[in-house]
Amino acid sequence: QVQLVQSGGGSVQAGGTLTLSCIISGYTYSIYWMAWFRQAPGNEREVVAAIYTGTGSTYYADSVKGRFTISQDNAKNTNYLQMNSLKPEDTAMYYCAFRPPNGGGWYRQQNYNYWGQGTQVTVSS
Repeated sequence: QVQLVQSGGGSVQAGGTLTLSCIISGYTYSIYWMAWFRQAPGNEREVVAAIYTGTGSTYYADSVKGRFTISQDNAKNTNYLQMNSLKPEDTAMYYCAFRPPNGGGWYRQQNYNYWGQGTQVTVSS
């Protein structure tokens, strides 16, 4: 059973930086998809970024491109989302998500099988 445990997050002023972490356990293989989604009150959950560990390829939502970086440390079984130049509109609950290396769009939450517990990010102006 795959388990994801998140850490990081918190409150920061606009322009600041935060890093989220997601520890993956319970999966034997080193190739999989990891993604970060976020959900603000009253909004639908949306994808932020994804990485395919087999190739290291990364994907980003247009709203965070150039500001956020997703990365993977396979030795620590940990995925990171570094968030720079944060804006008030980045305020949301952030979730990491996992799926095996199957097909389907990287941006679709329905394609991810396991989820972290969520962590709040609040950006003040």
